[in-house]
Amino acid sequence: MIDENVKVHDKFSVEIKLGYGTKRSKKLNDHIINTWFFIPYSLDVNRYTYQKSHFYSDLKTNLRLTTPVYLLRDIATGENSPFTFLEKSFEQLSINPIRKHRDEYEYQLKMFHSILKSSLRNEFLHIIKNQIEEDREFLITSYVNFIKEIVDRYRKLRRLINTPTVNKELMNYYLLSDEFMSNLIEQNTFKLLNSLEKDFHAEYKNTKNQLIDLIKSERSYKKSKGYAVVKKESADNNSEVIFRWGVLKKYFESRLYLESRKRKDGVFFEQMLYSIAAGLAMIFATVVAFAVQSKYGNFSIPLFIALVISYMFKDRIKELMRFYLAGKLKTRLFDHKTTIKVKDNKFGWSKESFDFIPEEKVSKSVLKLRNRSQIVEIEQKSAKEQIILYRKYMRINRQKLNKNYKHYEITGVVDIIRFNVSRFVKNMDNPEVPAYVLSDKNCVNIKGDKLYYINMIMKFQNEGNSNYRRYRIAFNRDGIKKVEKL
Repeated sequence: MIDENVKVHDKFSVEIKLGYGTKRSKKLNDHIINTWFFIPYSLDVNRYTYQKSHFYSDLKTNLRLTTPVYLLRDIATGENSPFTFLEKSFEQLSINPIRKHRDEYEYQLKMFHSILKSSLRNEFLHIIKNQIEEDREFLITSYVNFIKEIVDRYRKLRRLINTPTVNKELMNYYLLSDEFMSNLIEQNTFKLLNSLEKDFHAEYKNTKNQLIDLIKSERSYKKSKGYAVVKKESADNNSEVIFRWGVLKKYFESRLYLESRKRKDGVFFEQMLYSIAAGLAMIFATVVAFAVQSKYGNFSIPLFIALVISYMFKDRIKELMRFYLAGKLKTRLFDHKTTIKVKDNKFGWSKESFDFIPEEKVSKSVLKLRNRSQIVEIEQKSAKEQIILYRKYMRINRQKLNKNYKHYEITGVVDIIRFNVSRFVKNMDNPEVPAYVLSDKNCVNIKGDKLYYINMIMKFQNEGNSNYRRYRIAFNRDGIKKVEKL
């Protein structure tokens, strides 16, 4: 199973998040994703102006494990709550702070916050997407109560490690994690408050006070502990606070991010094919030499001329065969192979490749999904879209994956891809175009947006099943305006 989510990440980047699920019953889980980018000809993006090195420079990939799924209520009150493992690690650390217990303590802190962040996000999305209106206020009140319970349980744990055996550095890990938890709660509650105000006025009116009280409570707590707090008027425009948030986020979410080592794929087969090309060229040169030698003798002018000409053709034949065989090889091999591992434990790999392809090599199902409008068809008659095919093949060994994480069940890998389009804007026209309308019988000059569109068709293959998605990226020289799922 492959889950996808495509959205705008920043002004010039699109984020493509792919979730690769695995089955316990299968040792090896294979996932294949083919993505076709249909690029307007006017952007002058082609195999001569946009090469492999450009594409992979514009593509940033992060791999992490899927977060264990917990409901917010299960974290707060459940029997198998992450608090069970967290409390045990605190007790072991305070009794005997050896390296093994210090590592376990740090591991449980990171896992707890990764799980909490995911649960807060899921709870927020469930509330704003909930279809049963009469339950929405109940869900909001439950959200507040569960957070209060979680905060109370977590902050009581401090007394377990406030002992002479736990040094200042280890205590600081707890305090920093406490600050990070408070940031998560504050930010998610602000998002919930804003969404309710925008789309659910009745619920906003009835639950506004309890959400604001939750935010005030966390802000007051952070100030009392000396944690960083956003200020309405700040001399540095809150840059230090934002920087601190980023550092804490990277640290406490790092336990799920994976190590990877990228190398060129198919080096052995490539060299074998090049050797075959050299051998075929050598056969040609040798056959010519033998034929002339048998007719004119060993030391003759015709033999000398034949040898020179045969070696000239030999080099050309070798290069032509290399080009031909490399083209055949390209459809079967990938550009890179990335080994995926946790510490020294390898449990999977991914392969990827990039190439421009002609429309004739695009399947009818993909072209049908592209669904060009009449205006685009007219444009195609003068200049065809350029088509990029990006292939990705992911293999995960579920048995080896399970050995890397204790206590929690990890079901798969998340691939976070950020594709930067800033290289595509250099040949664009001005982002605004003058247009005119009539107002009270007068001509009024207004501005219209000049947008360009990249259509992205994704094909997902897993366990013999295939399905497609189509997205459209609308952008201009000022940046990305929107990403539409069509």
